Amino acid sequence: MNRTLAFLPLAALLALGLLFGLYSLKRDPQVQPDALVGKPLPDLTLPTLDTGRPIRLHDAAQPAPVLVNIFASWCAPCEIEHPVLVDLKKQGVRIVGVAYKDAPENTKAFIGRLGDPYSERLVDRDGRAGIDLGVTGVPETYLVGPGGTILAKHTGPLTLEKARELLAKAPR
Repeated sequence: MNRTLAFLPLAALLALGLLFGLYSLKRDPQVQPDALVGKPLPDLTLPTLDTGRPIRLHDAAQPAPVLVNIFASWCAPCEIEHPVLVDLKKQGVRIVGVAYKDAPENTKAFIGRLGDPYSERLVDRDGRAGIDLGVTGVPETYLVGPGGTILAKHTGPLTLEKARELLAKAPR
């Protein structure tokens, strides 16, 4: 009897592991949380990278359409997507960059080394704005339309193909 009771916690642990394993097999890991798509851009005020002057993200994201790119100097995928952003800027696409949980001197060095694709450079040093935006990781890119409405979101490094798909959702 005592031996059976000793194995009961192990059996419960195995049952829980099996339950979570079966749940994860039915879950699509590619599904991206798009809670803010179709809603207004959160009313956030962030300091600019160069002067520290506070600016409303809504104001920085005008005139629409504009891409709002959440990035960090410590983020390897951000470095991979950076040439795409530079190319988009050359094509006339406005991009607002928000440095997420990054030291301003590191952000400046990152942009100085790879080029500056941003029309505005804002800083979210403590990540609070990222919470309001629903950031799940960097890089993330939002398409903001007229009136500050979030039209679409892309999680992960932006490719030219994905950027075209994102920009195609902007009203003409």
